[in-house]
Amino acid sequence: MAVAAKEAGVRHVIWSTFEDTRLSVPLSDDRMPTLQGKYKVPHFDAKAEANPYFTERGLPTTFLLTSFYWENLIYFGMGPKKGPDGKLAFVLPMGDKKLPGIAASDIGACAYGIFKRGHEFVGKTVGVAGEHLTGAQMAAALSKALGQEVVHGAVTPAAYRSFGFPGADDLGNMFQFKADFESLYCGHRDLALCRSLNPKLQTFAQWLAANKDRIPIG
Repeated sequence: MAVAAKEAGVRHVIWSTFEDTRLSVPLSDDRMPTLQGKYKVPHFDAKAEANPYFTERGLPTTFLLTSFYWENLIYFGMGPKKGPDGKLAFVLPMGDKKLPGIAASDIGACAYGIFKRGHEFVGKTVGVAGEHLTGAQMAAALSKALGQEVVHGAVTPAAYRSFGFPGADDLGNMFQFKADFESLYCGHRDLALCRSLNPKLQTFAQWLAANKDRIPIG
């Protein structure tokens, strides 16, 4: 992609990437397991490894840090599920730490806002989010939207990694990174800047109002 952009003379590139978590949690750090022999959070670290392909070619690039897609509640099995007590639980292994989240459609709208502002963001990293919410706050919003109580299932990252579904270890590490480095991660995603790029940026409540009927209740 970088080679093609260079050859085509693209005037402004937006590369969707993430933080390299190994800068905060080295491979030698046993706070979380090392995966695939060289990553802490593979889908974060591998994207970050690709950043130099753009910078080394002198491409006019903005590095876009995205956030947790609220659509994960619809398509990725992260919606509320009934526990042994019959109550719906929204599982987020981040304790009382805040999770930046966004509606998927707003990512493209924010990227468009970056393009509209010309070269202001070339060579810069911009993080996008619609809100920063705790698991308890998300559970409360889900309760209101769905019309039934949803509790926050505050399991530990280690417990989440043990769930055994494909990618559970990657996601468990990801949530642990976001929790352990909340100030850093949230700080990279300035809500005021995001709203200036996309004035129609949705809150979680607004997204739920439009999408609550699409969330499968397990």
